[in-house]
Amino acid sequence: MDNKYLPILIAIALSALGVLGDYFLKIASGNESLLKNQWFLFGLITLASTAFGWVYVMNHLKLATIGVVYSLSTVLLLAVVGVAFFQESLNPYEIAGILLAIASLVLLSAFS
Repeated sequence: MDNKYLPILIAIALSALGVLGDYFLKIASGNESLLKNQWFLFGLITLASTAFGWVYVMNHLKLATIGVVYSLSTVLLLAVVGVAFFQESLNPYEIAGILLAIASLVLLSAFS
């Protein structure tokens, strides 16, 4: 694998880890005690742990590139988690937004 793609792959992995943290926080939000439950703690630790990886990624990529990769991977992964685990549905506008997000990544990679 070419080393120039490693920071992008790490950014996607960090986004996935962030989505896992968001999953834990979504579960925590369903409890009576929002902050005093194990799911909140799992979410907090998971999200905080990503800071170490982001420092590496920010040293190797432009913020604009990081923003698009992070946003796109987070949007796609959160949509999958919402549909698969929380029985949420996507309306046509949300699907169009996801497709436009993908198009933005294609345009960014074509001109960078």
